[in-house]
Amino acid sequence: MKREEEYLEAIYLIKLKKGTVRIKDLASALKIKPSSVVSYLTKLSNKGLVKYMKRGSIELTSKGEKIAKNVYHKHRIIKEFLCRILELPEDIAEEDACYIEHGVHEETIRKMEELVKDKVD
Repeated sequence: MKREEEYLEAIYLIKLKKGTVRIKDLASALKIKPSSVVSYLTKLSNKGLVKYMKRGSIELTSKGEKIAKNVYHKHRIIKEFLCRILELPEDIAEEDACYIEHGVHEETIRKMEELVKDKVD
C-alpha cells in the first residue's frame, strides 16, 4: 500500500507542476529506474488507479486521484505539524512526513489538522 500511495502522490504532484506525467519524470521523482516504473504502472492500471499507454502520458483515474489527494493532504498536515508544533527543520519534517503519511491513523491526522488548520488549505 505504501508503494502504491507513493506512486499515486508522485503522479499527482508531477501533474500539478508540469501538466503532463512521463515515465522519466516519475522515475526521477521516485529515484528508481524507468523499467521499474513501467512494471508498477501496469499493476496500478490493472487496479483501475492509472491510465497508461506505452510512450504516452500517465493519468490518474478518479479513484487514483482521490487516493493521491488524500495522501498529499496528510503529507501537508504532518509536515506543517512537524515544522510548526515540533519546530523541526523543514528538510527533516519533509522526510518524516513522507514516512509517516502512509501509516498514520485518520484520527491522528484530524487532531494534527486542528492544531495547524490555519496553515494548511
